[in-house]
Amino acid sequence: MTQRRDDFDLDHHGDLEVGHGLVDLAVNVRAGTPPGWLIEEVGASLADLAAYPRQDAALAAVAARHQRDPSQILLTAGAAEAFVLIARAFRPRHPVVVHPQFTEPEAALRSAGHLVDRVILGPETGFALDPRAVPSDADLVVIGNPTNPTSILHSADDLRELARPDRILVVDEAFMDAIPGEPESLVGASIPGLVVVRSLTKTWGLAGLRVGYVVAAPGLIEQLAAVQSQWPVSTPALAAAIACSNERALVEAAQAAADLDRQRAHLLAGLGCTSAVSTYGVARGPFVLVHVAGAALVREQLRERGFAVRRGDTFPGLGPDWLRIAVRPEAVTDAFLKVWQDVLG
Repeated sequence: MTQRRDDFDLDHHGDLEVGHGLVDLAVNVRAGTPPGWLIEEVGASLADLAAYPRQDAALAAVAARHQRDPSQILLTAGAAEAFVLIARAFRPRHPVVVHPQFTEPEAALRSAGHLVDRVILGPETGFALDPRAVPSDADLVVIGNPTNPTSILHSADDLRELARPDRILVVDEAFMDAIPGEPESLVGASIPGLVVVRSLTKTWGLAGLRVGYVVAAPGLIEQLAAVQSQWPVSTPALAAAIACSNERALVEAAQAAADLDRQRAHLLAGLGCTSAVSTYGVARGPFVLVHVAGAALVREQLRERGFAVRRGDTFPGLGPDWLRIAVRPEAVTDAFLKVWQDVLG
């Protein structure tokens, strides 16, 4: 169904759930990151801070990683900046955001003065996408894949059905590298109007550095770059983009994705032991979405016992009985599940 409402806190993010001494299951950043070799690469770039950032090498590295031309890449100060540029550059008449999903794209569109429609995917279908639910006259559509917070991976074929000659299709793939083999990714597709947003935050633990990028046709990249400030990506962030695009990084990311598959299965198995908890669809991201009665109280009781999880009621399409839980190594998950089961009685 479509929805046009303003009663969700679109500016609430998982980092606001985290506090001193709490085990963080609220933020979807891979545990143990950034790795030592990446810290060294970023640290080495500090000797060049007197010079203005030069993007050529980073653009080439990211382009090579996805087998694209550098003219098809725009480096950004995180995925969040990409959504701001999209809202400013394209000026859509009828933007639509598919929810539940990361709220920053809609927040950026609203801040730019756009009236945003929502297409709400429901738990009764496992949050599956029906391309026919998107209004035919929508000239900008935003969807996550895999989607935060539902952890659902939509098929590339379904996403292709959303493409139109007169439509910008924005696919947020911030978590795609957390899935082995990156199935259903459109980052290499040649689809008119397609804009793919990627982030280095989640797999590499770089939320504080702010680095991401957009992959799109050169004409679309030019439109986005025209509304971007000068030198938007810092020298250390450019060094990270280069380091995270090389063969060593790709091998490590693939192993991390395989580890996450195993760790997520372990978490879901533990959650399944509690009859009061329901999950919907097949989770593929580094987090799971659960439905549990009285989730607000459960979340507070978990905090009292040392664990932070993400509230779900700030995501359009969800209500007060939803929580998002980040996937962590098995030992952390086991400690959490013991407390979880105690809280639920």
